[in-house]
Amino acid sequence: MPASRIIKKYPNRRLYDTKISSYITIEDVRQLIVDGEDFEVRDAKSGDDLTRQVLLQIIAEHEQDGEPMLSTQLLSHIIRFYGDSLQGFMGNYLERSMQIFLDQQQQFRQQMGGMIGQTPWTMMNQLTERNLELWREFQHNLIGAMGRSASTKPKDKPATSKTTQDD
Repeated sequence: MPASRIIKKYPNRRLYDTKISSYITIEDVRQLIVDGEDFEVRDAKSGDDLTRQVLLQIIAEHEQDGEPMLSTQLLSHIIRFYGDSLQGFMGNYLERSMQIFLDQQQQFRQQMGGMIGQTPWTMMNQLTERNLELWREFQHNLIGAMGRSASTKPKDKPATSKTTQDD
């Protein structure tokens, strides 16, 4: 397994990608994440790991611009867990929840890919057949329910109500 890509962060906040021997922007780092690249951000002078700080910076910038993903309420809940006895559990829980979400997202994409791989006509036929099946089931259940309620109504109605209408 190749070593992680090393990005050095200088005191002037510039980021230097040692793999391509060039300065990069925080947006370039975000693209590395999107592309699934493994990397570490290190302080150029001390060698300290600054990866988490840079990741948090990317999140903060994206939350500030455009449409935020994390609500104020969610952020408040997360902050409340800092210093709590469940702090370690919360991080693990969020990580596992995210992994489950990613797995489900991948399954959905595969299923959609399978559907999209079909011709549009085949997809429409399958959807139409499924809708017809659901409609028939709905009608059957509705008729069955009406039949049951109709058979119970004469027992519930008094016999004199019909004679009063005929008079």
